[in-house]
Amino acid sequence: MTLRYLDLEAFRSAPLTRDPFDYLIVPDFVRKEVRETINRDYPKISERGSYPVAMHAYGSGFQELLDELETREFRLEFEKKFGIDLSGRPTMTTVRGQCAAEDGLIHTDSKNKIIAVLIYMNSTWEAQGGRLRLLRSNNLEDMVAEVSPTWTLVAFRRAHNSWHGHEPFVGERRLVQMHWVTSEWYRTTQVLRHHKSAMFKRMFGALSFGRWRIT
Repeated sequence: MTLRYLDLEAFRSAPLTRDPFDYLIVPDFVRKEVRETINRDYPKISERGSYPVAMHAYGSGFQELLDELETREFRLEFEKKFGIDLSGRPTMTTVRGQCAAEDGLIHTDSKNKIIAVLIYMNSTWEAQGGRLRLLRSNNLEDMVAEVSPTWTLVAFRRAHNSWHGHEPFVGERRLVQMHWVTSEWYRTTQVLRHHKSAMFKRMFGALSFGRWRIT
């Protein structure tokens, strides 16, 4: 099956790097011919943070992209690439639209996340900040790769040392985040946490949430 939005052939061709943890980077993972549709139909997000996709309205083109993320073909490619069985594992998908100065703090992700799939959906990127760095340690300068967030996929297996983060950036930064997670219980609790976090951010938007981050 050929997906309309996502280039699985580019994914198959991308090498899996295993040092210091399993990851791969696929530039132009989102097909060029659908980017205008995605730009038009992407959720309108005015606040910082990650949001479950159901929390914002979006167009049919963006829904088609989300549907492709949930296809059997998409899952099988990740199973082959990472050598892992993801059948029966729930997925959790969130979106970002805005970045604040306090975002991008270094972390490894929760132990309940198995595979992280980050798909950046920005047409251009001139700023130095906001470029994802994959790291060897809890040090932003100790990087093994830096990614410009322009229509690129970054995927990695969560590990005790899967450090990542980015330099500060303030402004629009579009990102779809999908994770295969360990259980439906974890997925449900995280969706509820995201909803609560969004509610507080909207109620107290003028306040800084400092280092509070959901991972």
